[in-house]
Amino acid sequence: MAYDVDLADRLRVATQDEPALSERKMFGGVSFLASGNLAVCASSDGDLMVRVDPDEIDRLIEQSGVARMEMGARLMKGWVRVDLEAVATDASLQDWVDRGLGYARSLPAK
Repeated sequence: MAYDVDLADRLRVATQDEPALSERKMFGGVSFLASGNLAVCASSDGDLMVRVDPDEIDRLIEQSGVARMEMGARLMKGWVRVDLEAVATDASLQDWVDRGLGYARSLPAK
């Protein structure tokens, strides 16, 4: 499956005023990096990948439409997948974008 073009466009709007942000095609999707750290991605699975504080994952996956990020058989620490229904509104998407950017910016710049 290809990434969701509409989601990628919505991510561009949600991140348009962010300083030191870059967009890059990665993992078959469109990724947005803050100071070189991947923050959010319109993934090739058609959903949203979000970088989060690993200590918050258990709480976050209690929300509808949010799951641990897996690549192959491996759980990715510090990442969640958010389905499109959970980011149907601009406000809900912005909340996840802000979470991803906030955590990515807390990491050393690359």
